[in-house]
Amino acid sequence: MSPKSITRRRMSPLFLLILGVSGVCSDSHTLRYYHTGVSDKGSGLPEYSEVAYVDDQQITHYSSDSRHFQPVASWMSNEEPEYWEIQTQIGRFHEAVCKHNVRTVMSRFNQTGGLHSFQMMRSCELRDDGSTAGYQQYGYDGRDLIHLDTESWIYIPTMHEAQITAQRWNRPDVQEIERQRIYLQNTCIEWLKGHINNGREDLEKRVVPEVKITGHRSGEVTKLRCQVYGFHPRAVDVKWMRDEQDEVLSDEASRILPHPDGTYQIRVTIEVPAGEEERYSCHVDHSSLEKTLSVKWEPRSGPSVGVIIGAVIGGLAVLALVIGAVLIYRTMYHIPKSIQVLFSLPAIIQ
Repeated sequence: MSPKSITRRRMSPLFLLILGVSGVCSDSHTLRYYHTGVSDKGSGLPEYSEVAYVDDQQITHYSSDSRHFQPVASWMSNEEPEYWEIQTQIGRFHEAVCKHNVRTVMSRFNQTGGLHSFQMMRSCELRDDGSTAGYQQYGYDGRDLIHLDTESWIYIPTMHEAQITAQRWNRPDVQEIERQRIYLQNTCIEWLKGHINNGREDLEKRVVPEVKITGHRSGEVTKLRCQVYGFHPRAVDVKWMRDEQDEVLSDEASRILPHPDGTYQIRVTIEVPAGEEERYSCHVDHSSLEKTLSVKWEPRSGPSVGVIIGAVIGGLAVLALVIGAVLIYRTMYHIPKSIQVLFSLPAIIQ
């Protein structure tokens, strides 16, 4: 069922799995849920929180403090009251399950106290060619615990303490894998389609990136920095090329960071031999572009001698007018010598 047809159908989590971007997809979309439970009520954090993202946009939020699912993306406010009632009931169920999981995993590690966290991330992707993909992973105290291999459809433990759980979930009679397969391949995709339809204007808007190249020379090396900003959607490919053919590995690359206006920015830096800067160019590939941008650094040239002389002469002319006015003012109003000395000038050497 889609979100719009229910009958027809800030705390951030302790960790957000950052998915790498390889290439630039134009029309693929992803729905991701992050669930986090903590063991200590006195930590200042909700015992349970859940956030949902469509692509890079957070759309909903639930926590054990409010015990209600709430819209985050503006277009989610258009959902009917029944949608939020159902989501709230689902959130409360997930809250109870997550609290149980925290206690269970603590016992597997022989822990009886302290602050511990249990996390789950699950997602589904609808690609531009119509194909789909799913993902599910669990973590404990910031480390991978167990994940579902959606090619072989088997749970794989990444910690010794998770082996018991993996063995149980992999049993055919438990049917855990089948439930997750139905969710990732069907239910999640249907929800995602509904969200795409409702938020298409925001989710599929295209904003062309701006590119700024700066350079700083130090000795025999020049550091070239390519700053790409103001683009949407988030997926972007930025790389440095030498002679428009050979890719140059970056010495420093920032993460893709959000702007308050909903666009994104990234910075990629390389070091090159001084005097060879013109051989290097920054290439930017983004879904808003018809073709890849190639931008080179253009060093700023200093003002010419003629410009400097003109500026000096112009300054002297203005200064002469000021001095003349001061002399007239001094003659008329007898300015004391203690103030007159402020206007004295050294001789200009020709």
